[in-house]
Amino acid sequence: MNPAHRSIKSPLPALSRRSFLGLGAAATGAVLLGACASGETATSATATPRDGGRLRAVFAGGGAQEVLDPHKTNLYADVARSNALYDKLVEYGDDLGPVPRLATAWRPNGDATAWTVELRPAVFHDGRPVRAADVLYSYQRIVDPKNALRPRASLEVIDIARSRQIDDRTIEFVCSRPCGDLANVLAAFGAYIIPEGTTDFSHPIGSGPFTFVSFEPGRSFVAARFGDYWDGAPHVDQLEILTAPDETARVNALLGGQVEYADDMSVTSARTYETDARVQILRSPRSAMSGFAMKVDRPPFDNLDLRRAMFALVDRDELVSTVLGSSGVVGNDLFGKDTKYYAGDLPQRRVDLDEAKALIRKAGAQNLAVELQTTGATNGFVEAANIFAEQAGRAGLKVDVKIGEGSTYWTRTLDEGVLSSFRSGAMPIESHTAQRMLSTSSKNYTQWRRPDFDALFATASQSTDDGVRTRAYQQMQSQLYSEGGLLVWGFSDSLHGLAPKLAGMAQSAPTNTLGYARFDKAWLA
Repeated sequence: MNPAHRSIKSPLPALSRRSFLGLGAAATGAVLLGACASGETATSATATPRDGGRLRAVFAGGGAQEVLDPHKTNLYADVARSNALYDKLVEYGDDLGPVPRLATAWRPNGDATAWTVELRPAVFHDGRPVRAADVLYSYQRIVDPKNALRPRASLEVIDIARSRQIDDRTIEFVCSRPCGDLANVLAAFGAYIIPEGTTDFSHPIGSGPFTFVSFEPGRSFVAARFGDYWDGAPHVDQLEILTAPDETARVNALLGGQVEYADDMSVTSARTYETDARVQILRSPRSAMSGFAMKVDRPPFDNLDLRRAMFALVDRDELVSTVLGSSGVVGNDLFGKDTKYYAGDLPQRRVDLDEAKALIRKAGAQNLAVELQTTGATNGFVEAANIFAEQAGRAGLKVDVKIGEGSTYWTRTLDEGVLSSFRSGAMPIESHTAQRMLSTSSKNYTQWRRPDFDALFATASQSTDDGVRTRAYQQMQSQLYSEGGLLVWGFSDSLHGLAPKLAGMAQSAPTNTLGYARFDKAWLA
């Protein structure tokens, strides 16, 4: 029998919050000391892939406002659905370096103002070939300002109007300025390829490993095996992606056998279930950066002395040990620890209450009360916020923690308030800078805008000379370390729960990389 035509069972009913939580109090057991050892991999009853069955995964969701438009991808549940249905030209590998996907090669001209990109033979779910015209249409849709799509900032270096199709599988991307590293641009978060002319995503068509079956926003997404997938057909017949309102519900669903994969487990849950036969713990190494974002364009954090007081008063070791446990390491107020271009030679900051108190006095902020916005929708946010408020109090600064609604948290805190909990998945330092630290960045949570900083980024991004790029990124990070508004207190592995029968999941893939939230290589033992 042709595996592309295996019979498909009807999807299970979507799981409600009550049905998740109704599995009992199993997730409230006593906390065990120590999480599973770093580098431990998920195991399975068999190492031989098996075909068939339905794989069920549960993620934190975005509620009734969820959509299947891949260019609006925001939450991890969106990533999982988009990875099932669509492909990008390039993706980040485990080391955050470029991995070819729909693109097989990319070559610059002499001054890196134009790049030739070649496509592999691939087809959409309706049998149409993936063509250069589809790529150009997808990117034109992303960069169109009236669409307000997230990947736009990453792709803005490409001048779509002057880019062209050489033939069906060859594209010339013309750049609005020299672009030293186009692969990093093509791998941008959310830069998926859709068929030319697509405007309706109620029954989406992509070139990914699974084809659309059904979707209930905020509840359930079901997709079926695509037998003609260019990277090999999936082992499972169906993939169901469920969403649950909180981490306890996700863990209970895994323990009760309602799902085979539970995304984003807390450190506490991982410790609790590390020896439980019903759970495997899968680590996505160095996947999350944890911090607080101070808006530098308004009082009180337009005062550099107060920002420096915040850097001095935070006890990073206490936050890491309490919130992240053995999955975490201390941060140093810079993004991208241990990745390419990271300024690891800058002195590690330690808590210094005397310095913090002196800087608070210098800033005239002795009696200041600061509101810290956070949300319970992200693991560890509220706990970290409360610990930080206690630490600030030791230095004589009052921090009031305000817990907001999860579905609007990121939109609200982008422009509102002065201090907020912040978290980021893994990405190259270049991408983080482009998306969040430039005057034109659409996700500039600290409102950091410095023309000299922008100029350094232009130097780095336009050069193909790695030495030039390295020096520019070092200077940019030195500025952020001295004057920026992002207080980075830790980095951690992301933790996920797997059923014992689930095998074939990528073992060393940080979030936002090729192996994360993908199920096309997995199987049910």
